[in-house]
Amino acid sequence: MPRKNRKRTTIRNPKPKTMHDRTSPNEGIRLNKFLAMAGIGSRRGVEALITSGQVKVNGRCVDHPAHRVNPDRDVIEVQGNPVTASYVPTYIALNKPPGYITTAKDEKGRQTVFKLVRTPVRLFPVGRLDRDSEGLLLFTNDGMLASRLMHPRYKVEKTYRVLLNHTITPQQVQAFTTGIRIGPRTVVKGQLMFPNPANRKFCQVIITEGKYRQIRRMFAALGLRVTALQRIQIGPIKLNHLPLGEWRYLSEKEIKALKKQVGLLHGNQE
Repeated sequence: MPRKNRKRTTIRNPKPKTMHDRTSPNEGIRLNKFLAMAGIGSRRGVEALITSGQVKVNGRCVDHPAHRVNPDRDVIEVQGNPVTASYVPTYIALNKPPGYITTAKDEKGRQTVFKLVRTPVRLFPVGRLDRDSEGLLLFTNDGMLASRLMHPRYKVEKTYRVLLNHTITPQQVQAFTTGIRIGPRTVVKGQLMFPNPANRKFCQVIITEGKYRQIRRMFAALGLRVTALQRIQIGPIKLNHLPLGEWRYLSEKEIKALKKQVGLLHGNQE
């Protein structure tokens, strides 16, 4: 007997959103950082996997290590295998001494901040402090929080104590607070206060951006040199009396305050 043609019923998965639908260019965490956090390999090792075309995001091959992903929404695969970040969110504050650089490894053999911070989980610094500077430096493996804390969109205030080589004039103060050019296309400004009005070599600076050596470059543009620089606050987190070279875990209250400032409290992703 002739076989009847039966209409085959299939269940199709909905077409996944594109990468652009999932994560905007300024949100999320860098792909290479996420893969390193997930234990796939070192930063250089995962970059080799990415550039050789062995990593897909939402079904598309991504060959740029700086591509941003949101691990909570994006489907990330390495050599066809899905990758998830199974880690315990960790948040640490360090009082960085001068003489240490903010990196995991240094080809010149200089001391790094990771000689001071040793934890069971792999962490990354939130922003940087240059070698000559000291003070508050945050570490975490929470990529979304770190990304937002560093992004200028969220205007997270960072407060510094600064000692100058000369007294600053009223004209220089006005220039500092209204805008200073520190590069061909870079104009920045900051708040400037004097804890002791009689000593105008010592000041307190608040900025919401984090350009490379920004405060030193701002004062240099005014003809002044920074002789000492200490960061004392990032958003709601204060250095307080943490000893130089020591670190501590952030409290639950501090973590919630940080997340609230950048719109991440209660899962808010806006």
